[in-house]
Amino acid sequence: MATLRTDPDQSRRVPPLRSVVVGTGSCLPEQVVTNADLAERVDTSDEWIVQRTGIRQRHIAAPGETTSVLGARAARAALDDAGLTGDDIDLVICATSTPDHTFPATATQIQAALGIGQGAAFDLQAVCAGFVFGVSTADKFLTTGAARRALVIGAETFSRILDWEDRTTCVLFGDGAGAIVLEARDDAEGQGVLSSSLRSDGRHREKLYVNGGPGSTGTVGHLRMEGRDVFRFAVGQVTDVIVEAFAQAGLTADDLTWFVPHQANRRIIEASADKLGIAREKIVLTVDRHGNTSAASIPLALDVARRDGRIRKGDLVMIEAIGGGFSWGAALIRW
Repeated sequence: MATLRTDPDQSRRVPPLRSVVVGTGSCLPEQVVTNADLAERVDTSDEWIVQRTGIRQRHIAAPGETTSVLGARAARAALDDAGLTGDDIDLVICATSTPDHTFPATATQIQAALGIGQGAAFDLQAVCAGFVFGVSTADKFLTTGAARRALVIGAETFSRILDWEDRTTCVLFGDGAGAIVLEARDDAEGQGVLSSSLRSDGRHREKLYVNGGPGSTGTVGHLRMEGRDVFRFAVGQVTDVIVEAFAQAGLTADDLTWFVPHQANRRIIEASADKLGIAREKIVLTVDRHGNTSAASIPLALDVARRDGRIRKGDLVMIEAIGGGFSWGAALIRW
């Protein structure tokens, strides 16, 4: 929990800084691939995919649409929504597992595209949980006064690490990007990031990973997943971070307005909500339209729900995700 700061000049206690969401944005490639399209390519069907995942379509990046291109478009939309420009940003964090290059960081390419000439920019790798880790990391910069405004971006082009002959994985993922602008405020009126809880356990690497990399095979590799094991872990184990985030903030599931989880699988999302006592009508679902966009899925869903009027000022929003490794986390935000 945040503690009150002391004004050194006047020896008085002043409110703590809070990281407040002041803008959201998203970007989806134009190309839409439906389940029926995939059924022409691999042995699957629309019924099979919808029944097991809830996914009906996904967006696929065109040649030249790199992760930084999608990320920059989403970030620009978030800046426009906040009424800000690149000159107002002094921290850029890009959560991604599909960077443009081994280095430099994709965040630096987004920074350059937006004309940001100050502050720091770096990538964060926690796979599908990357955006939650990014929000928690940015919050630490902002609430300690190390930065004033941050762009937190989730951007992915997973289509480029898929084995398009593997029907168990290629039907699940899509490309896209989402972003939020966080601003440090000492007059937040209860708004902002209230709490976060993060976990990792590298013993589970073989359950969800990419079988390549510059330091191992010298290749990009393809995504590999043990779907049943991931499902069991996602439903059975990762609720600890949600419980902890509620406890840190002194709140419960009854206080929640919206649950915005990682959009991987509708059955996982609903089973997790049921286990935690979160009413299904509080769930924001976009997995049917976007598929699993990894680190981009939560900011994409946030932008959808804010722009269609569901998420409003004062709402209590929980974000939550699990990614390969495993890494998982949750954060509570008062909008």
